[in-house]
Amino acid sequence: MRYLLALLTCLALPAAAQDFTTLKGHGGPIMDIAVAPDGSVVTASFDNSVGVWSGREPTWLEGHSAAVVTLTLGTQGIVSGGDDFSVILWRDETSHKLGSHKGKVSALATAPGGYWVTSGSWDGTIRMWPLGGGIDYALKNPGAGVTDLAFDQGGQVFASTNAGRILRYETPQSDPVPLVKHGFGVNKLIVTEDWLAYGAVDGGTRIVHPETGAQIADFTLDRRPILSMAYHAATHQLAVGDGQGYIMMIDTAEWRITRDFRATRNGPVWALAFSNDGQTIWAGGLDDVAYGWPVASLDEYDPAISGERSFLKAADTMSNGERQFMRKCSICHALETGPSRKAGPTLHGVFGRRAGTVPGYRYSQILDGSEIIWDETTIDALFDQGPDHYIPGSKMPMQVITRAQDRADLITFLKDNTQETNP
Repeated sequence: MRYLLALLTCLALPAAAQDFTTLKGHGGPIMDIAVAPDGSVVTASFDNSVGVWSGREPTWLEGHSAAVVTLTLGTQGIVSGGDDFSVILWRDETSHKLGSHKGKVSALATAPGGYWVTSGSWDGTIRMWPLGGGIDYALKNPGAGVTDLAFDQGGQVFASTNAGRILRYETPQSDPVPLVKHGFGVNKLIVTEDWLAYGAVDGGTRIVHPETGAQIADFTLDRRPILSMAYHAATHQLAVGDGQGYIMMIDTAEWRITRDFRATRNGPVWALAFSNDGQTIWAGGLDDVAYGWPVASLDEYDPAISGERSFLKAADTMSNGERQFMRKCSICHALETGPSRKAGPTLHGVFGRRAGTVPGYRYSQILDGSEIIWDETTIDALFDQGPDHYIPGSKMPMQVITRAQDRADLITFLKDNTQETNP
């Protein structure tokens, strides 16, 4: 299957079905969703992978060494960014690293025409990447960590920051023009020729003029933060997802709320995208599943995203060792044997195993050929010092367990739950 988006050959989801749909296979929460011109759904996940779904069958794009959190589509393929600071172009199932930031890549947007992509990072930089070859370059400093990016039809770049500002770059070389100064960080942007929608940490959901910043409408509700937005121009639908699990649907022709749907039983709505015909809204959250609801019958459905991740279990139902595992390890590691789509390798049989040796798992270079043998002493040191100090350069996120008793209880739990059991 090829990802040149003008020539995608994978089968699209049936356009006439308009049924509730689930895409299952990831090993971590769904962080972003995009829909290709042929209807194929593209998902980014905490499990370090990108999924391209032909119907309900995924093709996995593996190249990031940490969570993939943002996607965009261009004429040359899929572009993804993640917690590994990398911007990757996927072409013909092959990864081409466009470059890196010095912090998490938090936003991507494709320029009109589809031949350039811009990326923004928590390190406070914005870069432009040519997809067909050429030299990348940086835009002027936005003054804070970048949270989202968008282009208007004329090619102006709009950037939101965690300092609560929205900026407009009239040309690639120009200084940014302040457009909005919100009191809290702005998380999401949608830009059209006539308006700009944004969502903020405090729940602010506002529509402003893209040239003047003058307010057009305010849809702020008592829910926070705003974490996702999607727009379907032909049907005038703006979807807004928040941290409390709701998807609000706004008619942008009349500026009114048409639906306010509880999508999750627990947790946030991190990702939203419309199908090409605007009849399905795709969403992702804490589950390892992407969900597609028919927009016309949203009100008929109960919340589907459970958000019942193991690390959210009630503390009084677990031993201290299990609590440490659930909160520090479970989102990345399974305890069971066999293949797993989680971001990290299985911990089954970890005691006595040399680091970097689980078959089929792509380790960072630092762990290939490592001399570390996992036992009580090395696991204790890992969480006492933190992975960034104990095995610098590994993919493991920063996790420190300060109390010696907590580390001991975790080790006991792992010994009891990762060993072969006698028949």
